[in-house]
Amino acid sequence: MNEFSENNPFNISNQKVSATCPSNIALIKYWGKYEPQIPANPSISYTLNHCKTNTEMEFLVDEKFSVQTFLSGNEEPKFAQKIEKYFQKIEEYLPWILKGKYIIKTENTFPHSSGIASSASGFGAIAKCLMNLDEQFSGKTNEDFKLKKASFLARLGSGSACRSLYEGLVVWGKTEEVAESSDLFAVQYPNEEIHPIFKSFNDWVLLIHEGEKSVSSTVGHGLMNTNPYAQRRFQEAHENFKTIKSILKNGDLQEFIKLVEHEALTLHAMMMMSEPAFILMKTGTLQVINKIWEFRKETNLPLFFTLDAGANVHLLFPENSDSEKIQEFIVKELLQFTQNNGVVKDVMRF
Repeated sequence: MNEFSENNPFNISNQKVSATCPSNIALIKYWGKYEPQIPANPSISYTLNHCKTNTEMEFLVDEKFSVQTFLSGNEEPKFAQKIEKYFQKIEEYLPWILKGKYIIKTENTFPHSSGIASSASGFGAIAKCLMNLDEQFSGKTNEDFKLKKASFLARLGSGSACRSLYEGLVVWGKTEEVAESSDLFAVQYPNEEIHPIFKSFNDWVLLIHEGEKSVSSTVGHGLMNTNPYAQRRFQEAHENFKTIKSILKNGDLQEFIKLVEHEALTLHAMMMMSEPAFILMKTGTLQVINKIWEFRKETNLPLFFTLDAGANVHLLFPENSDSEKIQEFIVKELLQFTQNNGVVKDVMRF
């Protein structure tokens, strides 16, 4: 039992609620976890502004517990089974959750399988809907607690989803560098500790590969349990938190670039050193990385990358007077490496 467990009586009734939740991109990566969805190391992410999941949830009381899910109007029975298991798992925290039927309609504002974490925005939106229902049934209206518990519940569906509940820079995982940080939910990084240069960034996602990944993130996390370099990696993430805290305060963009790219490559290095080893980057991923490095060497302009657990490349660059030159380079030189000239344009602004 913890602060999020419930045993109070509820006045439940038919309800329809909705919520929107953005995706996020990690700068310091979380890779490796323990039960129940506890991160092996702390992570910090940017919350995106435009790539979101919009979810409508209808709750029908006194009907047999079941879940029906629709993604962009198409019924998704496999996803419904996943959500049913998730709801059963979190009954301890929402005792009314199995007392009815759910019809969940969800849409993403970005392409499916685009390398943008739809599980993060998806479970974030579901957790927000559940807390909206909980508010209706319990009459409790503490917004801070509601948000914290939504982050806690989202984590139990998809680890990185807990970070999507907050704007700006968000931390998940206990670290001495952030006072309120926790393994159980995410917290917003202190705004006053962030240099203005890091408060307005572009994130253009190059869609190098639009199909399903050859190895799921769940399997990838599991392989960290036997990875001979795992403990050193977890230690490094803690060390990098100390470094990024200093960078965020002093506005050292060059050091920020160095750390963010190192974290991205370390994530994929861990995959290559797993047993069995696997590689999620594609030829186009490596070609884009090399082109970015050449461009930065020639122009000294702050275009850099990060990667999620997949082939697609998140191109990061600050919004300033150089943005136009950088965008021109992306269109002329980098789009050729995508599968179908695919790019998703987003920003992190707070």
